Amino acid sequence: MPVVIAIASGGAFGSLLRYWLSTWVTQETRFGGTGTMAVNLIGAFGLGLFLGVIQSRFTAIPRPVAAGIGVGVFGGFTTFSSFMWDVVEHVEAGRVFAAAGMVLLTVVLGLAAMIAGLAAGRAA
Repeated sequence: MPVVIAIASGGAFGSLLRYWLSTWVTQETRFGGTGTMAVNLIGAFGLGLFLGVIQSRFTAIPRPVAAGIGVGVFGGFTTFSSFMWDVVEHVEAGRVFAAAGMVLLTVVLGLAAMIAGLAAGRAA
């Protein structure tokens, strides 16, 4: 149960952080979507940094703490960071084609799902 509570707490924090940062960036730059891009890039870097540190220096980090930060905070902040980690894991395991396929399918199918969802929502 401590892991679930840590993930939920971290997710709430990450979601609020995403909202505040993306709103601030979009207002400051006056370009729509730049806040989302900033959050995705910061999230990818942040999760990579976190995973790198716990893999190399803090290998005994308690599971609730690791899950609360990795899954909770970064998962709430952006799923883009988790997606990037999955791609890197494929590449590091020598599955380059799987990684490329994952990137291509995620982008293409994600756009298709967005278009389909918008069409369904607008038709409702």
